[in-house]
Amino acid sequence: MKALITAGGRGTRLRPITHTRNKHLIPIANKPILHYALEYVAEAGIREAGIIVNADSDEVQRALGDGSRWGLRLRYIPQEAPLGLAHCIKISREFLGDEPFVFYLGDNMVVGGIRRFVEEFRSRGSNCHLTLSRVRDPERFGVPEIRGDRIVSVEEKPAAPKSGYAVAGIYLYDRTVFEAVDAIRPSARGELEISDVHQWLLEHGRRVTFTEMTGWWKDTGLPDDLLEANRLILDHMPARENAGASVEGNSTLVGRVILEPGARVVNSNIRGPVIIGERTVVEDSYIGPFTAIHHDCLIRRSEVEFSIVLANCRIEEIGIRIEGSLLGFDARLLQARGKPKTHRFILGDQGTVEIA
Repeated sequence: MKALITAGGRGTRLRPITHTRNKHLIPIANKPILHYALEYVAEAGIREAGIIVNADSDEVQRALGDGSRWGLRLRYIPQEAPLGLAHCIKISREFLGDEPFVFYLGDNMVVGGIRRFVEEFRSRGSNCHLTLSRVRDPERFGVPEIRGDRIVSVEEKPAAPKSGYAVAGIYLYDRTVFEAVDAIRPSARGELEISDVHQWLLEHGRRVTFTEMTGWWKDTGLPDDLLEANRLILDHMPARENAGASVEGNSTLVGRVILEPGARVVNSNIRGPVIIGERTVVEDSYIGPFTAIHHDCLIRRSEVEFSIVLANCRIEEIGIRIEGSLLGFDARLLQARGKPKTHRFILGDQGTVEIA
């Protein structure tokens, strides 16, 4: 079995962060989203993976290399334009050959890995095996109609969903999927829709089975999704020794607090689950639960909770607690000096600031 993992697209819903970085490389709990997918694929016993990338960028290739650190052999498959998930399968036919494969959307997060889905696909002799997750807003996703223990139809982003489930971004196929990919036509938005592939397979008598996810699954397409995925990962992250880090002065660490090598906590209170990145300094501050602070940051005389702070950020002398926030690379939040006291902002396209 092989894996096909998406790592392309423009990440428009996560701008401005994705103006300068591929969304699949944004860290969750200080590890790029795409790394979780590669770990899960390797853990399932798969050794070859194709990575769909934007044809005009080598950012993902430079970040992942040949895949050997995960015990994988990676092949990069360029996509000239975002023409749909079924198009990703279509352009990967040479790499996939006639082998069954797992199709993994690289910006999806799931607890517990994918081994159980692979095993069920194999044991049930399916042509297609889907993973389903109950969601609050199924109209954002492909939605299955279920009768008894069978899926009878799948509709993409329906105005009136026929169930409360989303088809999650982990699919398993045998070679018959190429019949569907070749048969369907672009949708009104000009894409080859994966839901149309599933509907074609159902209508042509292929065996389509499913597993309902019992844990959590997140499509990290929106800022709030990133924060929630970060919370869930931190909540399940095992404790580990804080080797190479230092806790100084009148500091208190409560709960699961992970300090990466070179991190310093000085006269600060940290309440986990929290992860503090390499060479980051937290001084005279409070860091609250479900916060991930990446490497080479400085947090001084400030309070941060339920947030993601990316690399090289500075937060200094902010008089209100920062909560539910996503701070991009090299961001600065600083106390203004001098008179009159004013709010001064330099914001990129699609940036958001809320002031209490």
